[in-house]
Amino acid sequence: MVNRAIKYICHKIYLIGKFEEMRINQIERNEYINKNAVVGKDTFISAQIDVCNVSNDRNKIRIGENSRIMGDLLTVHQDGEIIIGDNCFLGPQSRIWATKKIQIGNRVLISHNVNVHDNNSHPIDWQLRHKEFVRFLKTGKHEGVDLESQDIIIEDDVWIGFNSVILKGVRIGRGAIIGAGSLVVKDVEPWTVNVGNPLRCVKKLQP
Repeated sequence: MVNRAIKYICHKIYLIGKFEEMRINQIERNEYINKNAVVGKDTFISAQIDVCNVSNDRNKIRIGENSRIMGDLLTVHQDGEIIIGDNCFLGPQSRIWATKKIQIGNRVLISHNVNVHDNNSHPIDWQLRHKEFVRFLKTGKHEGVDLESQDIIIEDDVWIGFNSVILKGVRIGRGAIIGAGSLVVKDVEPWTVNVGNPLRCVKKLQP
């Protein structure tokens, strides 16, 4: 009986310690998020993802209300900006990387493993690419090179299927659907279903 009571007490102490550790970790996580982004009411941000803001200006990453963010958000340049509206979903393993501006409207659903990039990631010239790589290893920032960035605009009510890639300079019109595994390198008309690589419209929807 005594041994069982001791084990029970020890187990309770262990659980209290674990709960306290979880509480402290959550506080630290919330402080990290609030330092890097402005987050609306009732929005959930997964503990497994990264919210990286190299500008140290939390207004450069803004997320609206009642959204669920389970993919990475990164501004990889001082001028990079990410804006996400209300009631949005960003799936696991998805990545939004901005050196200029990526703006996402309201009620947008982005599935898992989707990449949204508003830039070339690296210079085209191999010598500049190597110099930029060496500089990035030292500073963690893409600076001093032209990555030929262009804004990406994803309007309200868009649905983007898994494994899709959205590249710089495109506007996806309201209510459009991007099928799984698609590559978007040109503007997409509102209220259409689009699939493939190269992307093609397969159906028009009623607004």
